[in-house]
Amino acid sequence: MHATLPLIEITDFPALRRKRLTTLQVNLGYKCNQSCVHCHVNAGPSRTEMMGLETVFEVIAFLKASGVKTLDVTGGAPELNPHFRTLVAAARELEVHVMDRCNLTILEQPGQEDLAQFLTDHRVEVVASMPCYLEDNVDRQRGKGVFDISIRCLLTLNRYGYGQPGSGLALNLVYNPQGAVLPPAQDKLEQDYRKHLGERYGIVFDRLFVITNMPIQRFGSTLISKGQFGQYMDLLKNAYQPHNLESVMCRNLVSVDWRGYVYDCDFNQMLDLPLAWKGKSRPRLRDLMGARLEGGAIAVKDHCYGCTAGQGSSCGGALAS
Repeated sequence: MHATLPLIEITDFPALRRKRLTTLQVNLGYKCNQSCVHCHVNAGPSRTEMMGLETVFEVIAFLKASGVKTLDVTGGAPELNPHFRTLVAAARELEVHVMDRCNLTILEQPGQEDLAQFLTDHRVEVVASMPCYLEDNVDRQRGKGVFDISIRCLLTLNRYGYGQPGSGLALNLVYNPQGAVLPPAQDKLEQDYRKHLGERYGIVFDRLFVITNMPIQRFGSTLISKGQFGQYMDLLKNAYQPHNLESVMCRNLVSVDWRGYVYDCDFNQMLDLPLAWKGKSRPRLRDLMGARLEGGAIAVKDHCYGCTAGQGSSCGGALAS
């Protein structure tokens, strides 16, 4: 695995400061039942890092103390963490909105047969990886046979009410480009997804989130191996749009890793760039109990151009239509 941080360390990206904290993004571990080419986490079946119960309780305590109303749960496949359901159930008891970043195929993994029912019962928003509506493209990026399984799992979620008008069960899909290119316009691509998946498979969903591939971890290493890293960084920098700075996700979000350490975003977590807090070299979530984070400096490097290029990119898709 090629390290990308040395290639993005020196940066001219503008300084950023935090706004009010609205979202707590928690990575429950890097273990996943898939090994996707575009993965910025380098997640996979062989990863062993998993959040323990003590740290899960820290997250719940922070939700209580902070009043944050959105919990964004990610991985790896977060559902593989044995404490996933404990965290989700506790957050919902606190009336916190929960987003589950789901790779879809996890629904057919042994031991997850009742996962769709659990998500439904707790009114969890499902943010589902679906990097294309064509079989060849999905299987090339995520592994042979993944497309067919994903279609079956989307239909399962639809049967439980996800994506159905008036159900209140949000089902959002996530698109990532196939390689070292910027994603197409989100609104137009959403129409294409809706038409193709609806007409061919009868699948319905709420929104499509278009996310730019980040030049870090597995995807960044692949770019280096192919001699495309510099070219991709030039693409991101040349497409930089300063108006996207106002709504990049790091301004209202903090990211927590499986050990309980805190970062400005999930991408900084993967680069091991901790959140700056009161001189601590590596603050934990419990260090932020009762704290006001507004105005704090955000750690930026050249990968931040990925969030501000073109239509912009965040965990909620494009920043501008």
